[in-house]
Amino acid sequence: MKAVLQSVETYENFAYSMKDRHPEIVMSTLVIVRRGPHRSQLQGELHFDRNIVLRVYERLDFIDGKIAYYSYEAHQGESLLYWYDPQPHPADATLALNHPHHKHIHPDIKHHRIPAPELSFDQPNLPFLVKEIVENLLK
Repeated sequence: MKAVLQSVETYENFAYSMKDRHPEIVMSTLVIVRRGPHRSQLQGELHFDRNIVLRVYERLDFIDGKIAYYSYEAHQGESLLYWYDPQPHPADATLALNHPHHKHIHPDIKHHRIPAPELSFDQPNLPFLVKEIVENLLK
């Protein structure tokens, strides 16, 4: 799966075929915006049944073959269910296992963070995020 991050073309194919590979996705507005020959941004939404939306933002670096930054938010209607980000919190020992990847959850969503060992800068995160929605919110 890491090979997907080797070029903008392979990542475009990966992102634009998410709906084809995951029939649970009702609609995708994902768009890759090129920011030069080796850098891009992926932004948009994946829509699911039950009014669930995954908002996606990634900064992609194809020189290093990495996701340089990300933000993923899961919503149901107007309600924010949870979000992921890699903002470092070095003073929070509970997040040390896979620093800086973590998930914000209720209650006190801004300050309640748990480790997110499934997320990475080195491989696409979207397959895990879709699987999480399907298994935890749609079943």
